[in-house]
Amino acid sequence: MAAKKLCETFSKSLIDEVQKWGCMKQTGVSLRYMMEFGLKPTPRNLLISAQFLHKELPIRIARRAIELENLPYGLSVKPAVLKVRDWYLDSFRDLRAFPEIKNPDDEKEFTQMIKAIKVRHNNVVPMMALGVQQLKKSIALDSIGYQDLHEIHQFLDRFYMSRIGIRMLIGQHVELHNPNPPPDCVGYIHTKMSPVKVAESASEDARAICLREYGSAPNIKIYGDPSFTFPYVPTHLQLMVFELVKNSLRAVQERFMDSDKVAPPVKIIVADGIEDVTIKVSDEGGGIPRSGLPRIFTYLYTTAKNPLDEHPDLGTADLVTMAGYGYGLPISRLYARYFGGDLQVISMEGYGTDAYLHLSRLGDSQEPLP
Repeated sequence: MAAKKLCETFSKSLIDEVQKWGCMKQTGVSLRYMMEFGLKPTPRNLLISAQFLHKELPIRIARRAIELENLPYGLSVKPAVLKVRDWYLDSFRDLRAFPEIKNPDDEKEFTQMIKAIKVRHNNVVPMMALGVQQLKKSIALDSIGYQDLHEIHQFLDRFYMSRIGIRMLIGQHVELHNPNPPPDCVGYIHTKMSPVKVAESASEDARAICLREYGSAPNIKIYGDPSFTFPYVPTHLQLMVFELVKNSLRAVQERFMDSDKVAPPVKIIVADGIEDVTIKVSDEGGGIPRSGLPRIFTYLYTTAKNPLDEHPDLGTADLVTMAGYGYGLPISRLYARYFGGDLQVISMEGYGTDAYLHLSRLGDSQEPLP
């Protein structure tokens, strides 16, 4: 597939417009603001929300489209990256073509359009991963200077962080239209989320995958008060805990598979602090060598297979889990940081690994805006 230059596929006026919007200032929103604003999804509030997104989304999307054009080592012209760029430009064009939102009918139509944009971008992560794989196949990684590798990592961090924000804003607005929201839910946000219950659910999912792959799975012990709750986005937490537990189960299972000893359980501890809720996932899976620790949060060294390699025509079907291409840890850390938290991994080689997932309890930190 020949690399298409931007000007061949998209009009000059659209490209100029992208450049103009890409220079505008982004506006961050906090978890607390999203929650308080969404408590009363009146037609007036939905109208205000839609008007905000009508201006904000093109700015965020334009910034990413410009970055996608200027990546080092020819990453910009890899077929998979060109496909992602086209999705971003199509979405920018749809948003800019939409007229001013003046009444509830306009707002409903706008909501349907951004819902379609969210679906269009479902497979951005594996498609970008495929682009990075295409880059790796075309050049020896050893020949790329550390600075360039670092530049690609930083770009992917910014790119995926921005994607989390865009999907959160669209999903939150769309979900406020739900006529029968689950109890204590404001859009995507659960105002009384129990981290212990989410950890239980994520652990069951991870254990089921381990059982399917290995035929057996270590036990999981969860320590914490199930009645303790705080406002957060359960889907984000589920994804992060699932990833950490899955990694721990795999490490323990592989270490004890051929041993006479009983595999030790994976332990999850939920601690409720004043500033942070911290979830620790501990395993005795043998740990990671100290030299390998910096690599666990990178996008370029994974040995996992990309599902799009085997199924290049996945299109926009949401068939792909993070497990498939080794991006789980770096993306989980971005989800944690999105609402002011963080993810740290500490390892004892020869024993096991502890992952500390910090979630900001206050909910008033602004979105990071790359």
